[in-house]
Amino acid sequence: MNRLKNPTRRLALGAGAAALASGGTLVAAPAIAQGVTRLKIQTAVPSSSIYFDLNRRFADRIDKMSNGRLKIEMLPDGAVVAAFEIVDAVDKGVVDGGYAWTHYWSGKNTAAGLFSNPAAGGGTGMDQISHVAWLFQGGGYALYKKFFSDALKLNIEPIMVQPMGPDPLGWFKTPINSLDDMKKLKYRSPPGLVGEIFKEMGINAVAMPGGEIVPAAQRGVLDAAEWIGPADDMALGFHNVFKHYYLQGLHQSTDVGEVLFNKTAWNKLSADLKAIVEAAAMATMTETYTYNVFRNAQALEKIKTEHKVAVHDTPKDIFPAFIKATNLIYDREASKNPFFKEALESQRTFAKLVVPYWNKINGLYYQLGMDSPNAK
Repeated sequence: MNRLKNPTRRLALGAGAAALASGGTLVAAPAIAQGVTRLKIQTAVPSSSIYFDLNRRFADRIDKMSNGRLKIEMLPDGAVVAAFEIVDAVDKGVVDGGYAWTHYWSGKNTAAGLFSNPAAGGGTGMDQISHVAWLFQGGGYALYKKFFSDALKLNIEPIMVQPMGPDPLGWFKTPINSLDDMKKLKYRSPPGLVGEIFKEMGINAVAMPGGEIVPAAQRGVLDAAEWIGPADDMALGFHNVFKHYYLQGLHQSTDVGEVLFNKTAWNKLSADLKAIVEAAAMATMTETYTYNVFRNAQALEKIKTEHKVAVHDTPKDIFPAFIKATNLIYDREASKNPFFKEALESQRTFAKLVVPYWNKINGLYYQLGMDSPNAK
């Protein structure tokens, strides 16, 4: 029996076979050399972000778990395309993958926000952990995949990787004491329905990627802005522009970052490499929870003591106004967007079971913290 002993020749023949299989036209595919697959993933965060660091850890975990057979290069915001263009770049194979948040694609379908950042817990009372429970235990993940394949009709395999938040109301150049004070300001908010909710409240909200916020504030374009949390906000330099920080926010009471793979590239991976990526994603979910607690606590202390930023509680009249606006916007969207309605009803059904139990548990932890000697 004839055997090809030249590995270079084997690779060349493999490439030729792929070209013939595609009708004689070379198609984009992950670069493969000597059994190593290399993928490029562009993120929607700058390299200074703690979430870029977590993405590199995700890639390193995959490298080690696959024994070097799958190597992923993480690229910062803007390396190939702008942040809001990532989903189309992944779909078309311009990049092998992308990292952002599902609500960044709200311009394509408003249901996007229900997966990564349901405002005010989607009006259901779910916090971050119960939202992730909905994804993995309540049918949310199947709807999440259906969102990309059926609602958006994109050639994408989505994977949730980073639960973060809740996001603070954000940073302000001058202090506010009420919702009326906030209405006078130009405020950076997330895109999609969250921006509409703020506008329903009478707030002048604009959306822009994270890397553009501080420069915009320095030019006087913004009076206030939200991003993710103390650690990542400080890494981007928010404390150098704003000196008032409002810690509680409902606009992203939960927030989950995602990695999107071009499905053609994804399907070329062997079954064990797919399983490794999925397992690494679950490990990153856990790492992100612990990372957020520690790094944000460290950053908040530094913000207060070293950078002399005043940390405030959010004015109480903002909460009922936000919840009222959320219900109005969400009910309106459900009436005209069948997929939005399907996802929202799934969340509401899950919340009826989970929230009564989990709310009591959270009450225990809150009381435990308030009665501890560390309470402030």
